[in-house]
Amino acid sequence: METSARDYGVLMWSLLRTRRWIAFTALVLAAIAAFGLLSRWQWERAEERRADRVMLETEAAAEPITWSAAISRPVPWQPVTITGEYDGAATQLIRQRPLDGRNGFWVATPLLQPDAARIWVNRGWVPVEGSATAAQAPPPVPTGEVTVTGWLRDAERMPSPPPGDLPAGQAAALDPRVLGGPDSPPFYVQASESIPRESTVTIVAMPVIDEGRNVSYAVQWLLFAAVAVAGWLFFLRREARDDAGRMATREEVPWTSA
Repeated sequence: METSARDYGVLMWSLLRTRRWIAFTALVLAAIAAFGLLSRWQWERAEERRADRVMLETEAAAEPITWSAAISRPVPWQPVTITGEYDGAATQLIRQRPLDGRNGFWVATPLLQPDAARIWVNRGWVPVEGSATAAQAPPPVPTGEVTVTGWLRDAERMPSPPPGDLPAGQAAALDPRVLGGPDSPPFYVQASESIPRESTVTIVAMPVIDEGRNVSYAVQWLLFAAVAVAGWLFFLRREARDDAGRMATREEVPWTSA
C-alpha cells in the first residue's frame, strides 16, 4: 500500500508532538538562533572594519601638512612633511615588531627642526640580527638635512613599569613622552618616504584593513543555519517514511486462524 503525501504529513505531525522530537526541534531552533546572532555580529564587525578602511584611506590620501598644523588638530594617519636633521645618538630600537614572519625592530630617531622641535620618527624596520635579548647597533642616520614624509601617529603607551632587562638603545614602545621627555607631544611620524632615501631600513607600510573575512564568516554562519534546517527536515521525513513502511508491512500481513 503506497503512502500518500497527506499520510506523510500526518505522520510527521504526529512525530513532532512526541517528547523526543519536541526536544530535538527546540535544540535545532536554539542552534539556528545562535547561528543568526553570530552571523549578525560578523556583519556588524564587517561594517565597522569597512568604515575604518574608508576613513584610513580618506585620511591617508590627504595632502601632507606641516608638523605644527598636524598636532594643532591631530587626525590619525594625517600625512605630514617635516624637515630637519636626525639626532642619531638618540636612536632607539623598538622591540618585538614582526614583519612578514620575521622578528625585528622599528628604528625610532628624533628629528631636530630649525625651530628646535624634536619629532620622533619611525624610520622603518630592521630584522633581529642576534638573539632577542642581545644589543644591536641601529642603522646609521642620513647626514645633513632630511625631509621626511609620513603619517601622524598617536604615541604608544610604554608598559608600566617598563622592562628592566632591555639592552641599551632598545625600548618596548614608541612613546616620545618617555623617550624624549614628558614635554614631548604624544605623537610621532611613521615615515613613508625620506629624502635622501634610506636603504638600510624597510618602510613600515600602512595597515591593511579588509572586511572580507568577516563577511565570509557571516555567510558561513547562515549556511550552518540552513544545514540545521535541512538536517531537521531530513531526519523528520526519514523517520516518517520508516514509520509508514512499518505500518504498510503490518497491513499486508494476512490474518491466520488457529
